[in-house]
Amino acid sequence: MKGMNHKGYFAKVEFDSEDHIFVGHIIGIRDIVGFHGESVTELETAFQEAVDNYLAACNELGKEPNKPYSGNLMLRIPSEIHAAVASAAEASGKSINQWAAGVLEKESHAH
Repeated sequence: MKGMNHKGYFAKVEFDSEDHIFVGHIIGIRDIVGFHGESVTELETAFQEAVDNYLAACNELGKEPNKPYSGNLMLRIPSEIHAAVASAAEASGKSINQWAAGVLEKESHAH
């Protein structure tokens, strides 16, 4: 399943059965930014507006917006897995970073 993404920010969405709306919030940042909509189209529009409004508010306040993620990921894995990853990357003609980024991208969109 592909998640909601706007300007590098991602959202988590849940359905509120009591109010019959979708409720979401931006994930991966320290600030709390929420949004909602009755349809998928409304939800997507509300999410994009929430991100844009968050960035605008930060700009007006002279505050640096929270960045969702840096792009650096440190993993601690057993040496046997590290060796297998290095072998797989080399066999595919890629660096470990290139190989791992491809695998992580594929798997994160597969669910």
